[in-house]
Parts: sequence; C-alpha cells; structure tokens
Amino acid sequence: MAATTVGDFLLERLREWGVEQVFGYPGDGINGLLAAWGKAGDRPRFVQSRHEEMAAFEAVGYAK
Repeated sequence: MAATTVGDFLLERLREWGVEQVFGYPGDGINGLLAAWGKAGDRPRFVQSRHEEMAAFEAVGYAK
C-alpha cells in the first residue's frame, strides 16, 4: 500500500469541506497533487485550464 501524501490529505480536507470543483493550471510543484487526484477518483473534480489566469476566470464564472 502506498504512503499517504500531503496531496492525499489536502484532497480529503477539500472533500470534508464540501468542495466539488477545483480550477487550476498544472505547473511547477503541483505534480504530487495531480497524482493524488488520480488516486482520489477526481474528487473533487479538477478543472484544468490552459493558462493560470484562465483558471481564475473560470472559478469566478462558476461561482457566479
């Protein structure tokens, strides 16, 4: 069995808080978090943008 990572803990906490979607742009330092998403069955759902600023616009649009 694989060790629990910080990414695993982070996603578990987001699920506890009722977060359903996370908007983001993969870049430096996020690979561990993306690996955790793969193990977590994409819960909460990761919505990948093509640019980091677009992730912010997408999140605002979703919130509104």
